[in-house]
Amino acid sequence: MLSIHDHITELERLSLERDLAVGCYRDAMNNVAAYAVELDEPTTSQYRRYVAEAAGGLANPTADVLRDTNATLRALLRDYRSKAAHYLNAIREQLAATAQALEDVLESLAQTDGDAESRMSKAVGSLREIAEQAAAAPIRDALLAATDAMGQSLEEMRKQHQAHVVEFKTEIRMLHARIGQLESAASVDSVTQLLTRVEIERHIGSLTPGNASSLLVTASGLRLAEVRFNPAVAAELAGAFTKRLRNVMPQNAVIGRWSTEEFVALLNVSRGDGIKVAKVVTEQLSGTYSCLLSGKVVRPELQVRVTVIEPVTGSPEDLLRRISEVMTRSLPPP
Repeated sequence: MLSIHDHITELERLSLERDLAVGCYRDAMNNVAAYAVELDEPTTSQYRRYVAEAAGGLANPTADVLRDTNATLRALLRDYRSKAAHYLNAIREQLAATAQALEDVLESLAQTDGDAESRMSKAVGSLREIAEQAAAAPIRDALLAATDAMGQSLEEMRKQHQAHVVEFKTEIRMLHARIGQLESAASVDSVTQLLTRVEIERHIGSLTPGNASSLLVTASGLRLAEVRFNPAVAAELAGAFTKRLRNVMPQNAVIGRWSTEEFVALLNVSRGDGIKVAKVVTEQLSGTYSCLLSGKVVRPELQVRVTVIEPVTGSPEDLLRRISEVMTRSLPPP
């Protein structure tokens, strides 16, 4: 039989291992904050402060505290990744504008300097002809010496101009390469982008009869999240929902946001397959989501409903009318 001493020794060992694991977890969180990629100072400072506060809450952690901290860290990382994507996209746009400006300057230089060089070359040639026709030797020699010097200076200017052109072209290539890298880095959040109502209506207008099933998705809870928390939480909730919606939809699905809580998905599938997708959307997208509010995790809920409209058999205008009717019926009373 195990003695009480043995039990106490085992408990002490487990307690030490638990403290060590929590300490390593806390250190890992602090490292996540310390080694974050630098964005603009306010964004990075806020992120580091929130992570440090979450790590500081692990001084005497319970199981609930550990679960909450895990959710908080995940939400903080997701939020920082989203802000980093927007930051990189802004840099990409600035670089693209700079590259375009350099190309415009280069084109202007090529046109202006080409005309100036041509005029100067003609002037030097005319001066040389006058010098050769001069009767007095001293005047002829002086003019020829002057035209030779001007010709040499013109050639040096031409070489310098070519060197500047090469430098500009190299700089432009480097900028375009950097733009490509930033576009790849900024594309991490592109899956959450949806068409606007105008764009989805335009897309529906281009459909041919019998070519698509429509899923009308209502995500009740987005308005409540804005009222209960704030617009930033509602925006994050909408982003998380649309990302999940993308993940459960077929790759060729076209998805648009009809209004605050209403979405339209066009699928190139039969009604039966559309019903299957609708069931998955309802089951997997309803429930609690984790969002950030002042560095703390809040958990707004969404109730998702899906209506399936059969593949288009009439005109696109008929489909738009049916969608509008269903969406109007699903709207909450004023």
